[in-house]
Amino acid sequence: MQQYLDLCQRIVEQGVWVENERTGKRCKTVINADLTYQVADGQFPLITTRKSFWKGAIAEMLGYLRGYDNAADFRAIGCNTWNANANENQAWLNNAHRKGEDDMGRVYGVQGRAWSKPDGGSIDQFKKIVDNLSRGIDDRGEILSFYNPGEFHMGCLRPCMHTHNFSLLGDTLYLNSFQRSCDVPLGLNFNQVQVYFLLAIVAQITGHKPGVAYHKIVNAHIYEDQLDLMQSVQLKREPFPSPTLKINPDIKSLEDLETWVTLDDFELEGYQHHEAIKYPFSV
Repeated sequence: MQQYLDLCQRIVEQGVWVENERTGKRCKTVINADLTYQVADGQFPLITTRKSFWKGAIAEMLGYLRGYDNAADFRAIGCNTWNANANENQAWLNNAHRKGEDDMGRVYGVQGRAWSKPDGGSIDQFKKIVDNLSRGIDDRGEILSFYNPGEFHMGCLRPCMHTHNFSLLGDTLYLNSFQRSCDVPLGLNFNQVQVYFLLAIVAQITGHKPGVAYHKIVNAHIYEDQLDLMQSVQLKREPFPSPTLKINPDIKSLEDLETWVTLDDFELEGYQHHEAIKYPFSV
């Protein structure tokens, strides 16, 4: 929680105004932020200075790991974050590759589970990682990448958190996650939850102990229409202790994640929080 507050304060005090062409808004921006999450100690990095809807973050990552490419599929598992980008992004609505309502194109999980090969076929990056780690193998390339410039034109949005690099030391699994861009008031807590969850769930299904998750953000920003709420409301609040995430121990394989797992398999204990803050969202 303190890492989050420190980054917000840093952007407020040191951020440089940058015009964002996609949204038509200005952002206060800093370059490079490094956060760490002690997954081994169960320190779930959920924001307490406002109510955070953590289940949607887990549902979104679950959809990525299943390779979903349709906002309707995400809604069905409890995630609504792709509705706007799939159906309200004018550039995507005009794109010849869009298949129709709710189609997201070749973004995020599609790349993770079916990266197109130039000579035909596809590569299932995530299955390779799970298979290797389950056998105790770390080939120094246990990398899940959603960033495929060759197919940006075939999706509604470039990935923001684009690469996850797993490392195995003995029986302990670590994760380095890389994010090119972050809307700090709205997106960061979502992404924090996902980095923590990704290490915790992959460690569980591959039979390892979770270690530390390292989260690097390149461009961290606060939009101009979010700044007042951040300064006058959220940064004035005192944080509560971190809650604990409980994951159903019966989840033991990639097949489990792909087939029967729902949000009912995840519980939060001890979540105290301040009231929600309705930050503006930029499509």
